[in-house]
Amino acid sequence: MKAIVCETFDHPKQLMVQEVAAPNLGESDVLIDIAATGLGYVDALMVSGLYQIKPNLPFIPGSEIAGTVVGTGSAVKSLKPGDRVLAMPSRGGLAEQVAVPEAACFEIPQQLSFEAAAAFLVNYCTAYHGLIHCGALAESETVLVLGASGGVGVAAIDLAKSLGSRVIAAVSSQEKLGAALRAGADTGILYSEPSWRDDLKAALNGAPLDVVYDPVGGDYADPALRSLAPGGRYLVVGFASGAIPQFAANLALLKQISIIGVNWGAHVAINPQVSQKVTQDLLTRISDHRLRPEAGQCFTLSQAGAAMTQMLDRKAIGKVVITQE
Repeated sequence: MKAIVCETFDHPKQLMVQEVAAPNLGESDVLIDIAATGLGYVDALMVSGLYQIKPNLPFIPGSEIAGTVVGTGSAVKSLKPGDRVLAMPSRGGLAEQVAVPEAACFEIPQQLSFEAAAAFLVNYCTAYHGLIHCGALAESETVLVLGASGGVGVAAIDLAKSLGSRVIAAVSSQEKLGAALRAGADTGILYSEPSWRDDLKAALNGAPLDVVYDPVGGDYADPALRSLAPGGRYLVVGFASGAIPQFAANLALLKQISIIGVNWGAHVAINPQVSQKVTQDLLTRISDHRLRPEAGQCFTLSQAGAAMTQMLDRKAIGKVVITQE
């Protein structure tokens, strides 16, 4: 079968399609014809050797897939060939097929395309953990989403709006602002402008800023944190800017705010039972039309390196998805 194989840690533009052996099917596994694979910023960092976790080489990147079951192991009970599923294999998503334990698969709601299903799992689970578990975001509260046009930001917008909250999107360009507004944000600001904190104050129009959802970090973090109202929650989701901000601890004391780390993967590692519950809740919200995940930019398998380059260059809009040729 065809797959993208990372043989050395290097810039993703070096990645190429190769012929590899088909995956082995364990007795509790299902074999999936992959229709779409979701990519995140972490995938691009991992291929480049810049992520804190370095997998053993060689490996096939990609850990969010959607496709059709084409084979089952002898112990599989609930899934059958023809079922549409999404799953999170630890590796192997950038290929034509993957074998995944039955317990790790979820049936795709009827109204969801393969591309949207592949764009859904990591970002929406992270948003759920951040906004609901960590941030306790409530109806009528206001949340500022930094990097709002990326896959992480779009998921946060969608979930926050489904909770009845007001969303202010912060992005770096008019094009990205348009994408965030189409995703459901109530209004937006350009944090590429020197006056962006004043623009945020104007957008708030006297209302308190209750939550900041920050997957970007860097120079935007401190002004956003200082804009929080008493009782506000600053959610540290990631550092897509490449720079880790340094907060003055007295700000949390004086402003009576909380700074909370949002690490969905680590949370699941400590509490594995929560993954199934959160995913099922999100899928129910999709089936009930309370959430509407969508794919962002789509690339073919042979363009996977170019897709990761877009993410490293911070040019990607929405969740990047890889489809078959």
